[in-house]
Amino acid sequence: MIYHGFELDAPRKSVDMLQQQQQLTEWHYHHCPAYRQILDSLGGLKNYASLEQLPPVAVGLFKTFEMRSIEADKVFRVLTSSGTTSAKTSRIYLDKETAQAQSRALVKILQSIIGKQRMPMLLVDTPLPSAAQAFTARSAGAQGLSLFGRNPQYLLDENMELDIEGFLKFCEQHQHEQVLLFGFTFMVWLHLVQVLEQRSISVSLPHAVLIHSGGWKKMLEQAVDQKAFKEGIKHWLGITQVHDFYGMVEQTGSIYPECQYGVLHCSDFSDILIRDLASWRVCQPGEAGLIQSFSSLPKSYPGHNLLTEDVGMLLGEDDCPCGRKGKYFKVLGRLPKTQQRGCSDTYQPRIMAP
Repeated sequence: MIYHGFELDAPRKSVDMLQQQQQLTEWHYHHCPAYRQILDSLGGLKNYASLEQLPPVAVGLFKTFEMRSIEADKVFRVLTSSGTTSAKTSRIYLDKETAQAQSRALVKILQSIIGKQRMPMLLVDTPLPSAAQAFTARSAGAQGLSLFGRNPQYLLDENMELDIEGFLKFCEQHQHEQVLLFGFTFMVWLHLVQVLEQRSISVSLPHAVLIHSGGWKKMLEQAVDQKAFKEGIKHWLGITQVHDFYGMVEQTGSIYPECQYGVLHCSDFSDILIRDLASWRVCQPGEAGLIQSFSSLPKSYPGHNLLTEDVGMLLGEDDCPCGRKGKYFKVLGRLPKTQQRGCSDTYQPRIMAP
């Protein structure tokens, strides 16, 4: 059964999303000084006839500028991207309204994958720190997915070492139940699958669902693609229901989940365009280009229309065999040597094609 979150077909989606994006563009123009400067450099606030006319914000700008559309005393939480210590990180300012909207959207989207019942849960991560205002994308992801778990159990200690005894005990107790596992892709592979392989330990969780995301650059550096990843999960854990999702801290909540046919889906809360790197035209299905990502959720910061640094390919719309409405696509990788561009460069990208 497909739960609410993937019901809007193309004619209705195009109208609803354009209206929402127009409203958010106007809201952020009047409430975020940095965003107003962006639009003013492009000719000011306008009435836009289609999604492709709406001016996106380069995602890298959240690493440099304070992009918020609320007063400082309304900030409920600050999310930061999970970058390295040497890299700048994005800072995303949430008020309670936006945080709640993102949580509700995440629930609806993931219910279409795992259903509504809360399950025993394993998190391939270290325990979250004590309650704090600031969260990384990693900790926010773990907290968000914990909404679907019953008595969620963290598998790694503060030194990133696997609690093998606790893991085997969990598997023994729940091997005949539907259980949920969540972790970032590279961490699942490095700290769970490879540890089991090194110790020649295999378990059987045939009714489990694994949700994972991110880290594919590191995976591919080790010559591990999606097929190899899923084969490893099946061999060492006995799990066949494995779902990736594409998302970013700048658009928390409106993630793009992978269905059982191995493609990523836009929900009712999101949409994408694929832009040709040379001409900037909107690509047709089957053509690779830069992903422009829309979300109807962010009101506390101008993250509703983002130009990402990822290359993708639209595959179709409204006709995936899984039954979900909306566009479906795949991500091909990150742009090499991506340079942070000024706002006015959004429509004149000077990027070398991969």
